[in-house]
Amino acid sequence: MFSYICEILTFKIFKFKVKGNFPINKKLIVLVFPHTSNWDFIIAIGVRKLLREEINFVIKKEYYNFFTTNFFNSLGGRPIDRGGKMNSVEKISQMFENNEVFRIAIAPEGTRKLVSQWKTGFYHIALKANCKILPVAFDWKKREVKIFNVFSATCNFENDLKLLKSLFKGVEGKIPENSKL
Repeated sequence: MFSYICEILTFKIFKFKVKGNFPINKKLIVLVFPHTSNWDFIIAIGVRKLLREEINFVIKKEYYNFFTTNFFNSLGGRPIDRGGKMNSVEKISQMFENNEVFRIAIAPEGTRKLVSQWKTGFYHIALKANCKILPVAFDWKKREVKIFNVFSATCNFENDLKLLKSLFKGVEGKIPENSKL
């Protein structure tokens, strides 16, 4: 029910359109930029419902409890324990290894607030899990979700990051002042 409401909000109320095609890859890092508002989650769930594709996200295990587990799981949530010996890159890479189909949405800013630089975990996960990166723009100004072509990390981090960021030039988040490339 919640995903149906998100689909209505995304495409009927906010009047978003999807540009581009979702690839057939069974394993992907879905790199979503910009992430400036909680409304981005609603858009993401609406797009996921429209595309009828399995796209996951990680959420702190502390948010999982008797009341929320089924809700988060139905939306593609996967709990992650941030404690212990393995870091998040290792833990998410393990999720790729343990699942036949696993596509995880990651916002490179790591928060809805303005940051000076992107977090690089998505890139390291892609290398470790040997999967491609699918850049996706949430452009609130144009009311577009733009799906770009899949990208393969080359191990030249600086060049790859520059190329990925160039795809998002001119894209505006719901709260534009919370995003910068």
